[in-house]
Amino acid sequence: MSAGKFLAGFIVGGIVGSVVGILLAPQSGEETRQKLKNASFEAKEKAQNTMRNIQEKAGEIMTDVQRKGDEIMDKLQDTINRQKNPEA
Repeated sequence: MSAGKFLAGFIVGGIVGSVVGILLAPQSGEETRQKLKNASFEAKEKAQNTMRNIQEKAGEIMTDVQRKGDEIMDKLQDTINRQKNPEA
C-alpha cells in the first residue's frame, strides 16, 4: 500500500469517525451543526498541514536525489576524462 493511499484513508477515516460521533451525541440541532462546522474546519486544517509536510519532505528528497545525481555525474565525467587521457 502506498503512503499516499494510507494517508488519504487515515484522513477520511478520521473525518467519518468525527462526523458519526457528533451525529450520535445527544444535543440540539444548532449545537450539532456548530460541531460539524468546527470539525470540518479542523479536518481541513489538518489535511492542509499534512499536505504541506508531505510537500516539504518531497522537496527535501528531490534536493537530495539531485545532489546525489550531480555527484554521480561528476564521478562519471572524471572517469571518462581519465580514460581519454591516461597520462594526466
